[in-house]
Amino acid sequence: MNGTQWILFILIVQVIHFLGTWKLYVKAGRKAWEAAIPIYNGIVLMQIINRPKWWVLLLFIPIINLLMFPVIWVETMRSFGKNTLLDTWLVLLTLGFYIYYINYTQDVNYIEDRSLKPRTGLGEWVSSIVFAIVAATFVHTYFIQPYVIPTGSLERTLRIGDFLFVSKFHFGARAPMTPIAAPMVHDTIPVLKKRSYLNKPQLPYFRLPGFQTPKKNDIVVFSWPADTVKQFFVKSKGVEKPIDKKSNYVKRCVGAPGDSLEIIDGFVHINGKRLQLSDRAKPMSNYIIYASKGVSRRLLEEVDADSYQRKFISAALNQTQYNKLLPYLRGANQTPGGQFELYTDKTGIPVEVIRALRLSLKEETPRQRVVNMTQEMVAELKKNQKIDSIVMEIQPKGEAGFNTFPQSPYYKWNVDNFGPIYIPKAGATVAINKRTIPLYKKIIRDYEHNEVQVTADKVLINGKEASSYTFNQDYYWMMGDNRDHSEDSRAWGYVAEDHIVGKPVFIWLSFDNFQDGIRFNEKPRWDRMFTTVNGSGEPVSYFKYFLLALAGYFVFDFFRKKRKSKQEA
Repeated sequence: MNGTQWILFILIVQVIHFLGTWKLYVKAGRKAWEAAIPIYNGIVLMQIINRPKWWVLLLFIPIINLLMFPVIWVETMRSFGKNTLLDTWLVLLTLGFYIYYINYTQDVNYIEDRSLKPRTGLGEWVSSIVFAIVAATFVHTYFIQPYVIPTGSLERTLRIGDFLFVSKFHFGARAPMTPIAAPMVHDTIPVLKKRSYLNKPQLPYFRLPGFQTPKKNDIVVFSWPADTVKQFFVKSKGVEKPIDKKSNYVKRCVGAPGDSLEIIDGFVHINGKRLQLSDRAKPMSNYIIYASKGVSRRLLEEVDADSYQRKFISAALNQTQYNKLLPYLRGANQTPGGQFELYTDKTGIPVEVIRALRLSLKEETPRQRVVNMTQEMVAELKKNQKIDSIVMEIQPKGEAGFNTFPQSPYYKWNVDNFGPIYIPKAGATVAINKRTIPLYKKIIRDYEHNEVQVTADKVLINGKEASSYTFNQDYYWMMGDNRDHSEDSRAWGYVAEDHIVGKPVFIWLSFDNFQDGIRFNEKPRWDRMFTTVNGSGEPVSYFKYFLLALAGYFVFDFFRKKRKSKQEA
């Protein structure tokens, strides 16, 4: 729906409100016409039901208004003496249209000074829950959103199992585009595993003013442009999603609107210069390690490397043994001699499992390993005399990579050698032809909603031959610090401004080996709790200060309650 359609929709809602309530306005001592004036009728209604006038604002905030409308319906009924449980259910189940029945058929009396206190304990409990949800939804939507890192694309800058607070107000909160949706959840209702929203209607994109815009080096949370999954980590047929219901991704912004970006041998260059990352960034890449006496696991553990493969040799396995080993395996291969080659990640196979299955395993120590490491790990490992050489694994220039944007024979790019590519800026114009359209087709068609046709020798935009295109919004280039293990803009291209969600500012909780939802396999990372995401230098934990503040609050609350009880006595 565009702006004109929404104005028409709001006017229709006002007409429905007027027709269903004007007699009740009169019974409350107001004029009938006061029920017909948009916004003003809401202010008058708040006076009638004896509620604050600022509640009117909540009726115009997407998602929150879905919670507030039922509250207003119930409050209106109670202001005219309809307090029974049946009345409450009727007004809720008829989506407020039960008020029409009261308005036209019932001779009700307005209760001017009715008590606003719930009559039962259950009513008080429900009232508290509703307004707690309203407040939490407002904060979640427009100020701060909790987020958990589910994948390793930013290892080790942000780690799997880091729980973040994401600021919406830094870049300006994006108003919900999907107005009919369950509060406090994203695209799926927990437990029920059902879609949490209706695709239609859709609100136009609107963002509140912020005090920053995403810039190079910022870590940014955004709606994944290529998202068509019904549920994250669950394989299913693809679906089309509204922008604000696409899965949230977190990456580092390495290219801003108007930049020219190129990746040369694994390093990002912006406008011809190598991008200098923040000193808190810990980029990782695959390195090939050689050692004539073998690259042992112990050597890798000494530098805290944890992204590598282990290989075990086992005698013949029966089906039961193999099935019980599967949860720990990345792969397996049976040799002609009947032995099994078992491949695992760093954690290997638990000793208790090996004993229970009565296995005899031998771990190979290869002379060459591919290990994902930070530059600090590489520098430390090079000091070890047992290591012969360490070389970054680079895909050669001119060799087309798998699933690399823009998936066109004109551009033989890969994750290590990519570009140069222009990052569009609002108002900028680019040449459009058979060679450039693969770079911008998704923007023109999907993000800026034009029809695009490509024939043998020309490009048509909205049915007209085009030789240039002017962009309507800004775009960004997002990449993970874990360069060889990140699905990012190198796979699906630009991130539009209207996909930006917010900026991570704080790690409030962190668990090691957090995977597949809420499952804490190992100890908490105390040194990461209550640390800031941005800034420079080593992150400082404010956890102890939080505990001191919490203890101080409980002491204060104890003495406050004690003093209050003495006064009441």
